[in-house]
Amino acid sequence: MHAMERVFLLQLFLWQLLHLVLANFKAQDNICSMSDPFQFPYEYSKPGDIIIGGIAAQFDCLLEISNFEENPKTKVVEELMAILKNYQHVLSLMFAVKQINENPQILPNISIGFHIYDSYHNAKMSYQNTLKLLSAQRKTIPNYNCKKQTNLIAVIGGLDAKVSLHMATVLSIYKFPQIACCVFAPVMNVKMQLPFFYRMIPSETNQYVGLIQLLLFFQWKWIGIVSPDDDKGEKFVQTMLPMLSQNAICAAIIERTLTLSGVLENFESFEPVFKMAASLSKPNVKVYIVNADPQAISCLKWLVYIYESTQRSIQVTIGKVWLMTAQWDFSSETLHRNFNIHFFHGALSLASHSKEVLGFTEFLRSLQPTWSKGDGFIRIFWEQAFNCLFPNSNEGKENNNSCTGKENLENLPGTLFEITMTSQSYSIYNAVHAIAHALHKMFLSSTHRLDPTDLLHWQLHHFLKTMSFNHSAEDTVSFDENGELVAGLDVINWVTFPNKSLLRVKVGWLDPQALSDHQLTIHEEAITWHSSFNQIQPIALCNEKCHPGYRRKKKEGEAFCCYDCVPCLKGKISDQKDMDNCFQCPENQFPNENKNQCIAKRLHFLSFLHPLGITLAFLTLSFVLLTILILGVFIKNQNTPIVKANNRDLTYCLLISLLFCFLCSLLFIGQPQRQICYLRQITFGIIFTIAVSCILAKTITVVVAFMATKPGSRMRKWVGRRLTILILFGCSFIQTSICAVWLCADPPFLEFDMYSLPGAILVQCNEGSLGMFYYVLGYLGFLAIVSFTVAFLARKLPDSFNEAKFITFSMLVFCSVWLSFIPSYQSTNGEYMVAVEIFSILASDAGLLSCIFFPKCYIIILKPELNIKEQLIKRNS
Repeated sequence: MHAMERVFLLQLFLWQLLHLVLANFKAQDNICSMSDPFQFPYEYSKPGDIIIGGIAAQFDCLLEISNFEENPKTKVVEELMAILKNYQHVLSLMFAVKQINENPQILPNISIGFHIYDSYHNAKMSYQNTLKLLSAQRKTIPNYNCKKQTNLIAVIGGLDAKVSLHMATVLSIYKFPQIACCVFAPVMNVKMQLPFFYRMIPSETNQYVGLIQLLLFFQWKWIGIVSPDDDKGEKFVQTMLPMLSQNAICAAIIERTLTLSGVLENFESFEPVFKMAASLSKPNVKVYIVNADPQAISCLKWLVYIYESTQRSIQVTIGKVWLMTAQWDFSSETLHRNFNIHFFHGALSLASHSKEVLGFTEFLRSLQPTWSKGDGFIRIFWEQAFNCLFPNSNEGKENNNSCTGKENLENLPGTLFEITMTSQSYSIYNAVHAIAHALHKMFLSSTHRLDPTDLLHWQLHHFLKTMSFNHSAEDTVSFDENGELVAGLDVINWVTFPNKSLLRVKVGWLDPQALSDHQLTIHEEAITWHSSFNQIQPIALCNEKCHPGYRRKKKEGEAFCCYDCVPCLKGKISDQKDMDNCFQCPENQFPNENKNQCIAKRLHFLSFLHPLGITLAFLTLSFVLLTILILGVFIKNQNTPIVKANNRDLTYCLLISLLFCFLCSLLFIGQPQRQICYLRQITFGIIFTIAVSCILAKTITVVVAFMATKPGSRMRKWVGRRLTILILFGCSFIQTSICAVWLCADPPFLEFDMYSLPGAILVQCNEGSLGMFYYVLGYLGFLAIVSFTVAFLARKLPDSFNEAKFITFSMLVFCSVWLSFIPSYQSTNGEYMVAVEIFSILASDAGLLSCIFFPKCYIIILKPELNIKEQLIKRNS
């Protein structure tokens, strides 16, 4: 684009903004003077009617913009800057009045009328026209009504908070009810400062909450804000920022649209304007909240238009999600008639809840520019909408198109006029019905017939506060304690088409009365997004979300919405996206490899299915079978000398105890149970004590028998079963007593160790008192050492049946095994600790079995000729 074209576009943009904000000053220059023919544009009433006043914001004044340069090369002729869609507000008021006057159920035999004035978005004109409503004359006469036959009962207006405040300043003095449709309250604590002020729109707080909930619903955390550079825009930003921060949403860009001061400051330099336009086109910010003030929207349209025009050579299109506040109604000034509206395609906006009113569309279709007497708006609307002139028009400009009055409103672009009722028009429609129903309730509550001319407007307040009704659209209308409409907000999706028509699609709603988690309802499948997003919900984040297994780490010097993703530390996980911290798994679970899920720990113990468990169980059963075979051999050959030697009963007792010693090792294999934990160490200790006691008894029997052979020895009385039983039961009783104390004081118990083995729960038997466990082993070792010592001393005694040599070797093996067991047991854990004890049991038992019984079995089975008394005596000699 050439530099001259850019300059012209920017001048046109600045001139329009200048026009929007200079109205206050130009009013003083008599451009919108009292002689203006549109000062009293619409009067519909007759003597005796109850009057509803209205201050609308339909058209700005005629303004000639020229001579901005010393040698101007371009002059923009005077242009009527009309927001045509606002004319529907007048029509909705007319339609509501028509419905009420034709309804015999409401205010029977009483009719209502209305007077409408234009505010021109101008403080002076708003004050003047408010006073004209009260004076009921073309001249403003404060504190005096010159037209007594009119009966003003309430005032409706305006759509803008500033206009509403200008009106309320005057109306509150006279206690006139004022029902406004402004989204934002004109003052803080509005009900306290303006007690006669009502708003036909939900609380302003609901809108802020709705915007936040929309952002949270779509998970948009990196957004921009566009707001006017004035007090109202500042209030909006300062209210939104804390709410955004509380919900972890960052405002990446805050753009303030130009005001009068901004126009004047930037008129010499175009750089700030292009900079602002380029800022809005940044690709990393896809969602913008727009405080949809008409001036802000107008500026936004021009910024987008200028940027796209300057970038036309590379076909740049700004594709964003515009999230608009509730005062927006997709309306354009006539100057924007040919603007491309596609950049608003897919926009979302909040809107005061509305429904289709039956008959309104047909009412609009019947509209003719000549039939409405007293309507000073319709001809201007018609000419501006259809870009034509009536033959008797007062417009001082050339136009080859003549208005016929037969033009079709349905052919107008949606930005200029819609054939269906907008949310703002619906609010005005509700306001008229609210006043009518309050009046009806007032008449019904009176004990005698009221004359309409006797009505006092301040009496209406009580009935407005308590008023609740359903109108033809089947909507319930009532005010809360703050004088605001009790209703929710609709979520509107705007769909645009190449022919500049548009479609508003209700895709959700906000119900403030619902529970906090159910206030917002959105039908995602019904939403149409901007074409640049390929019908995929846009992602509005500073950076991609952290995947499970990672946590967020703030980037130094940047907004909290911008962060790095770092892996979770060992032993911790994150199972959702964008988690601030990783966390430990429950005790019975452990992190998986990706650190994004907790997996149930497997129970870890020495199982019969484990290879080590299978091996030990096989060895145990093998030794059990071998012990049974040896016992069978000894029983079969019980009368042979080698079996009868050294107490046959002790031999049987020793073999049986060894058999149970082998079997008790099976208690250590398999998943431990509480009862098993009680029994296995106790059983092991007592049975092994019996086995070692049998060996000790055998050894002492040999010594006593040798000593008894000496003449005059007193040991003869101990030869026999009495000594054997005393040793066997005495030694076993001591060990049993130790075990009983152990069980009573600090018994073993079932333990689940969550931490020793990663990924597993170690199921084991805790010995309870480790000291008592070593007492049991110590006593067992003491018996073994005594047996070893006695056997070692008796190994060379001249006895044909002396087993002392075999017992010496067996006790040497036994003591060696259990001495090596202690350090091995202390240095292992889990299944290996159990395996060490099982191995020690099997090894010590096998040592006893092999050293004591294998030599005898060799003679019995392989050398039976030696198993006779003579041969044994001969071998000994």
